Amino acid sequence: MSKFAHLIHGFELTLFRHPRTILVAIALATLFFAAQIPGLRMYSDFADLLPQSHPYIQLHNEIKDNFGGANVIVVGVEVEEGDIFSNETLSLLHEVTQAVDELPGVNHNLVTSFTHRTTRKVWLTEMGSINSDPYFKPQDPPLSEEELAILRRQIVANPAVYGPLVSPDMKMALVKAQLNEGALDYEVTFEKLQQLREEYAQPGVAIHATGQPVLIGWAYFYKNQIFQILAFTALIMVTLLITHFRTLYGVLVPLAGVLVSTIWGLGIISLFGYNLDPLGLVIPFLISARAMSHGIQIVERYYAELQDREHSNFAARATFEALFRPGSLGVVSDAIGLLLIAIGSIPLNTKLAHYASLWALCIIITVLIAVPLLLTILPTPKNITLKKNALRAVGEGSARLVTGRPSQVIALMALAVLVGGYFASKVKIGESEPGSPILYQTHDYNISSRKINDSFPGSEELYIVAEHEEEGGIKKPEVLTALADLERHMLLDPEVGGAKGIPDLVKQVNRLLHNNDPRWQQIPKDELYVGGLLFAYMASSPIPGALKEFVDPADRVANLVFYYKDHQGETIRRAIHTAKQWIAEHGDDVPGLQIRLAGGTIGVTAAMNEAAFETNKLVLPLVFLLIFLSVMVFYGSLHAGFLMLLAMLFATTLTYAYMGLTGVGININTVPIVAVGVGVGIDYSIYMMDRIREQRLKMPSLTEAVRSALASTGLAISFTALTLIAGIVMWIFLSDLRFQADAALLLSVMVVLNALAALLLIPSWVLVFKPKFVDALEMDEDGFIHQKHEE
Repeated sequence: MSKFAHLIHGFELTLFRHPRTILVAIALATLFFAAQIPGLRMYSDFADLLPQSHPYIQLHNEIKDNFGGANVIVVGVEVEEGDIFSNETLSLLHEVTQAVDELPGVNHNLVTSFTHRTTRKVWLTEMGSINSDPYFKPQDPPLSEEELAILRRQIVANPAVYGPLVSPDMKMALVKAQLNEGALDYEVTFEKLQQLREEYAQPGVAIHATGQPVLIGWAYFYKNQIFQILAFTALIMVTLLITHFRTLYGVLVPLAGVLVSTIWGLGIISLFGYNLDPLGLVIPFLISARAMSHGIQIVERYYAELQDREHSNFAARATFEALFRPGSLGVVSDAIGLLLIAIGSIPLNTKLAHYASLWALCIIITVLIAVPLLLTILPTPKNITLKKNALRAVGEGSARLVTGRPSQVIALMALAVLVGGYFASKVKIGESEPGSPILYQTHDYNISSRKINDSFPGSEELYIVAEHEEEGGIKKPEVLTALADLERHMLLDPEVGGAKGIPDLVKQVNRLLHNNDPRWQQIPKDELYVGGLLFAYMASSPIPGALKEFVDPADRVANLVFYYKDHQGETIRRAIHTAKQWIAEHGDDVPGLQIRLAGGTIGVTAAMNEAAFETNKLVLPLVFLLIFLSVMVFYGSLHAGFLMLLAMLFATTLTYAYMGLTGVGININTVPIVAVGVGVGIDYSIYMMDRIREQRLKMPSLTEAVRSALASTGLAISFTALTLIAGIVMWIFLSDLRFQADAALLLSVMVVLNALAALLLIPSWVLVFKPKFVDALEMDEDGFIHQKHEE
């Protein structure tokens, strides 16, 4: 600790010998970063949301071009009266299907609808051959009532259409389209889709749209709200500064620090070649608010130092000496929380971790160093009296409570942790409700999702892929029998609305070739015969690739599709568990056959949920450990690190309790928010602990030191907490993206809980246990506080 302290002292002497030179260097760096900002882009990439090292995502990447993936648009055409089997509705459905097929970025080989040319009825001709035709031919004259009734019966007879593409009540039909991932402009695709919905919507007919690309499109749609939120946030910040300081210095100096740190942060993102994702903007706002709060603490301490020192240079230097160490430790804690997000395999969070942690560290230069140096060269302010405000009562009230009943405060907070632990155990992995938590339940997207989920036994797809080591291996009877058994096993789950796979096709064609006799709906025992059935089906179709949705061209890889009602966390866990159960029992029954999990919307979401859970298990303990070690080394005390651990445990447990009570699940969006909240929130406890140590040298007793620290730092903590919340609060009220609002609210809750830990837990613990690193101190010749003896 002594070497580190003297190193900082030497650094301080260097800084304050050449303040103008240092500030010019910072200004030049700011100009450099500002020049990078025009190259910054804001967009979302679906691949960035996926944990690329997860086996499910590796499978998804392998099969998405052949069998499709999770990047799918689902459009539902719903009639209010009657059913879809009218000439007008069928024509409309066909037009919608063609329009969806023409959307930018659509994979034209992976569009499905019962009016699409690839969805066909198959029958046996009088000559004994198999023939097929589309269910709907737009060039034919309008169908009679009798023909419509026949079409209705044909649809009901085909389980691959009735259920997956046409709802059981026949009031809605789906159009599904896979998008080509990569260089895809979601904004343009979404804009064209919305135009399609407006164009084809009619009285009595609703056009619904859901799916991951639609969700990303809505995020783009609301991106202009960012500027509105930014403007209101700036207004709130300036109002807070004016209300608190009521001086020009108090307003302009913290704002200058925020502006410079923001330019550095945005420049870093551009230099890295990263993009700003519309869904991740709350954290940059939080970092900027953090820079503001550090600036406020510096200016407030500077005013306090001017009460005892006449010259601004001495006051600025004393401010630096008092706040640089705890401030730097707080910034490092912020950066640790941000950087550890990169541990997971989700590219979006990895990028966020890289640029956000560097952005946070820049606060050391742009605020903790630059602001005191700026104050040394500015004229001494004439008005240095801070007006009293209501927040001072927070520190004074905390002081009365803590110094009067410290043991009871600790007991009460321990009880809160125990109760919070119970509710924290209720937090779910993944989504806790249908639709998407990124948008409000009343939003058009979630209304569309509910309408589709309510109408269909299964609109969310799980892909299970079977691979055989031999070319043509899928045609082996024992392979098909095993896959049919896997289908039966999966269909035991009442939540499965249906299935589609190569065993069903083989049995259906076999039955057709035997005069539609149901006794022949079975898998033949001869591989060559199976090959003949598949060839007959393929030859009956006038369009190429009739088998593409079932098997690859080499007949070595087959895709089994299972339809689920939603992609809630519980649904996904049950689906994956059911599949793993069969694989564990029968996965090795057929030599050369491998069953792989999992693709489709269910498989990809399962990978994201599993990655979020694993990351959450790893990141939070590491954040705790690294902050514990940083504080322990910084103060040279194991007890100091343990005390910060207690503060983090209190705030984090109650944060998870809040998540459990409000239904906020653990997913790829919430994991980084919690990690960031821990890093940012612990700053308050560090400041409080440092201030108590400082006051202990001046006061005759520990109780007086705690009371004095709470009276002064309590105000600073309250105001900086208010500043942090003000930096993100407008997301709660103005953002139509529920995730951004929920993230801002979750961070606000964490800020309040961490402030409570700093105001109540830290001083109470110090009073009850009297740790030596606080109560047995001395000051060296450089003005640094040390513990007298080793603990």
